[in-house]
Amino acid sequence: MYHVKEAFYTLQGEGAQAGRASVFCRFTGCNLWSGREVDRETAACTFCDTDFIGVDGEGGGRFHDAAALAEHLKALWPEAASGAVPYVVFTGGEPLLQLDTALIEAIKAKGFEIGVETNGTVRVPPGIDWLCVSPKGATTLKVLAGDELKLVYPQPEATPKRFEALDFTHFFLQPMDQGTPADNQARVRATTAYCMAHPRWRLSLQTHKIAGFA
Repeated sequence: MYHVKEAFYTLQGEGAQAGRASVFCRFTGCNLWSGREVDRETAACTFCDTDFIGVDGEGGGRFHDAAALAEHLKALWPEAASGAVPYVVFTGGEPLLQLDTALIEAIKAKGFEIGVETNGTVRVPPGIDWLCVSPKGATTLKVLAGDELKLVYPQPEATPKRFEALDFTHFFLQPMDQGTPADNQARVRATTAYCMAHPRWRLSLQTHKIAGFA
């Protein structure tokens, strides 16, 4: 059984794949926060901006097996998009609590490339084409290599220096989106300044929020 909060067709808004047409599959649940505001202050991740509770979002639901979910996701990819390789991004919450070999094989059989956005605390099954790890707070990473490390900035317990020795192809800093517009603009300036002073890191902005799409 797979529990999906929402699934929809859009453009990837962040990181190295920004602008790429994608089917997003957001799984229910996370191991770092319950998703309830009452638990936020004591959670391992306190700044999440995503609703991952329940199965009531657009395209969400309960899927009894991998074949059913793969068919559901395939139907979201437009038939007219024949010139591009279908691409699905599994996210959450924490997608690796549910994404397994059976689903990977089923979605691959539909011709998809698979991207995953994970907090890095759960081991990754084989078959992922694009792996993005976004560390949270003082949590211990179990995923030490991948395509993209995308660090929300600033985090007092997760400074960029903690991760620079890891085996990732791309290193991104993304300004934290929390609080007032003035707070967020100050974080954008601080993140920009850090990237300019430490050129290994590249700036990632949430272009889906800037452009106004999901």
